[in-house]
Amino acid sequence: MFLHHFGAYLLLLKAVFKRPEKAKIYWKETMAAMVDIGLGSLGLIVIISTFIGAVMTMQIAFQLVSDLIPNSIIGQINRDSNILELGPTISALVLMGKVGSSISSQIGSMRVTEQIDALEIMGINAPGYLIQPKIIAGLLMIPALVIIAIGCAIVGGLIGGSLSGAVTAADYIMGITENFNGFTVTVAMVKAFVFGFIITSIPAYKGFYVSGGALEVGQASTQSVVIGCISILAADYLITALML
Repeated sequence: MFLHHFGAYLLLLKAVFKRPEKAKIYWKETMAAMVDIGLGSLGLIVIISTFIGAVMTMQIAFQLVSDLIPNSIIGQINRDSNILELGPTISALVLMGKVGSSISSQIGSMRVTEQIDALEIMGINAPGYLIQPKIIAGLLMIPALVIIAIGCAIVGGLIGGSLSGAVTAADYIMGITENFNGFTVTVAMVKAFVFGFIITSIPAYKGFYVSGGALEVGQASTQSVVIGCISILAADYLITALML
């Protein structure tokens, strides 16, 4: 069963990246998908990331109670944790629930109402027209959202640490500025690009091949989120093992 679905997934991707019939139409669809994925998820990412950064700062301060450890290390740990893991992975899991379920339900609804069949009858490459703009938008916007998430988490850590008294603003800023390794940002961006592809392609596959009615569309949307989250965690492990 796994090999069957994996093979169908690869064949769908092959059809998705065929040369478009009319580039102008694809460009408009890509811009619309970028607005939907990027701007539509911005507020959620900002709120979640800010609170995660604030909570992480307080938890790190609670665990590092020692006169031998400088308070600036709290900012350093929070920075590296958010860049390497919390920023990309938590954002991807949240976006899989929001963006992934939306993509799956949109395409699935078009399938059960025979709109995809109508596109194919008219000679339009339905996988390319419906899925390619969403994948391109995901590859462009999700890394941008991850960068924003990392920035908000670091700022949230500063605000949370200052308000709770866990660490002073000066110590926190010293921690996030010293001993910075730029390679961690490279790892985060690689994760973001891979996660962006997973978030858009797996739900699109589940929605494209759904059959039945509204109940099956809902089930496909749920399955796409579950499979996508597992795929994100597996990809996170592989990228970390290969790059670090």
